[in-house]
Amino acid sequence: MMDTTKNAPENPFRSRGGALVWRERAIFSLFRAATYCILLCGALVLGNIVFKGAGTVFSSRFPFVNTTFFTEAPETLHVFEYEGATHRLGDRDYRAFRATETARAAAEGRPAPRFANEQSIVYSAGGILPCIVGTLLLVTGSMTIALVLGVASAVYLSEYAKSGPVVRIIRLAILNLAGVPSIVFGLFGFGMFVIFFGWNVSLMAGWFTLAFMVLPVVITASEESLKAVPRGFREGSLALGATKWQTIRKSVLPYALPGILTSSILGIARVAGETAPIMFTAAYVVRDKLPWQVSEISDFFFQGVMALPYHIYVVSSKIPQNEYTERVQYGSAFVFLLLVALIATASIILRARLRRAYKW
Repeated sequence: MMDTTKNAPENPFRSRGGALVWRERAIFSLFRAATYCILLCGALVLGNIVFKGAGTVFSSRFPFVNTTFFTEAPETLHVFEYEGATHRLGDRDYRAFRATETARAAAEGRPAPRFANEQSIVYSAGGILPCIVGTLLLVTGSMTIALVLGVASAVYLSEYAKSGPVVRIIRLAILNLAGVPSIVFGLFGFGMFVIFFGWNVSLMAGWFTLAFMVLPVVITASEESLKAVPRGFREGSLALGATKWQTIRKSVLPYALPGILTSSILGIARVAGETAPIMFTAAYVVRDKLPWQVSEISDFFFQGVMALPYHIYVVSSKIPQNEYTERVQYGSAFVFLLLVALIATASIILRARLRRAYKW
């Protein structure tokens, strides 16, 4: 039988080895190692938060979730020893317990009870319901404002503005704004909305401060998405007699929506995680009432709220640290990550559906 492989032509693209190939493999390995290193660091941080926070969020008994943590406001934790047992009670339960024991002692003709080794730790009992509600309101309101203003600006820059030095300067200014530290936006919001407009520390001041902070990201990403829509769509629509605005509304914006939603996902991650802007404009350390518990509708917009990033900052740096504060810190961080992941996932699902609906 004849061996045909001996007469086969040599593959001109076959790797020939050598220093160039080894250098390319080394660079590839370096890139791979850097990627795995970043993933490992992220996994360690997230794993630490999930491992320690899960003990606060979940329970070993039905319904297997710490409902108190999700449905109540933060309270002061009282730890004390009484009649040979160690008690850990929130402020309301502590007051009720003390009143009951005092009344019982009076009925039995004994002096008022004294609790041994008593200590109070603020914000280490109860839950974080006002913080969750405040964070959702801040993210929703600020992203709504940022998307409306950002998409309108992107449409103008992409579709209406004539290219020239002024437009180039505007685009450069927008890019530079993206690098401004968040604390500067917080001071801007404090001066503009809290003092000059007289909105005080409120949802409105927080919404506009956070919206202005993410506007550069939304404008830049939205403009790139609009530019990515083929010119033929515009030309075809105009050739059929549509106006400029009708063309943008019917033939451009729907196909740019997936990219615009990508910018909203980036904005959500930044808005939800920022502490500096809201500590000047919108966040309270503690607030007894929920945002909708107001006497007039207008009060809803001009009231401060609690927020998870600010709550985590306070319990991590402004009170003495111990085992009880650590429980609240990691539990709040775990819920915060879940909240951001849920909002971002909703945006990703909506973007995927729009991509399927508007293909070209």
